Amino acid sequence: MDTVTDARWRAPRLWRALQVVGRMLVGALARLRVTGDVPDQLRHGPLILAANHISPFDPVVLTAACQVRRIAPRIMATGGLFRTPVIGTVMRRSGHIRVDRRTPEVGQALSTAASAVADGSVVLVYPEGRMGLDPGMWPERGKTGTARLALASGAVVVPVAQWGAHEVLPYGTPRGLLRAVGRALVRRPVIRVHFGDPVDLGGLDPAVPGAARRATDRIIDALTTHLVPLRPDEPDLPRHRDPSRPVETTRSHRRPGEPGR
Repeated sequence: MDTVTDARWRAPRLWRALQVVGRMLVGALARLRVTGDVPDQLRHGPLILAANHISPFDPVVLTAACQVRRIAPRIMATGGLFRTPVIGTVMRRSGHIRVDRRTPEVGQALSTAASAVADGSVVLVYPEGRMGLDPGMWPERGKTGTARLALASGAVVVPVAQWGAHEVLPYGTPRGLLRAVGRALVRRPVIRVHFGDPVDLGGLDPAVPGAARRATDRIIDALTTHLVPLRPDEPDLPRHRDPSRPVETTRSHRRPGEPGR
């Protein structure tokens, strides 16, 4: 009798160990609260996790939150990290996916991510394509890469809304890093992460023009909807002000329920 093997991607032990370290680091600097979950049948992929991006501390927070939920995602991360000594080696050996933004090679990241999803991986992406610059720190208008990946692969998209990482590390990190870490050690702000229900991308045909944009808007809407209860006392502007964060309104995304929606 032939033996059937599971050829799905398996998270390296290095990455599993780093997730534990990430959880310990977040625990030292903040109080992590994780709600929601991922369906058991999707926990090991194929799956796309789409998270909002508010701070340089986000990758550590999401690493810790995924460890709490027993998920080991492959993170789509900026190429600058991969060029950094030691960190770059760790990123490659952990199976993460390099994104060289604003270069001719940026398209390769989508191809690599599609292969990762096809291999049964969980891939973590930031659909906004950068740390958001919305004045209220709400998710801004997304790039279509995440939607195109979902439509091409048929993988489920789970929105991961998170709030509070900006109180640990400011936008301008590494400038002000030591002061920010010292403040976090004393105050230990609450960081909330919520795994939402899968985004409904039904009725969208990738062959129809505009499908990727409509899918992107659904993903950003879902992120925004799940973010609302994480910041109930900050409905418009964040309570914590980060003077290093620039403000830009050109990519602002109207929240569900706002006039004009």
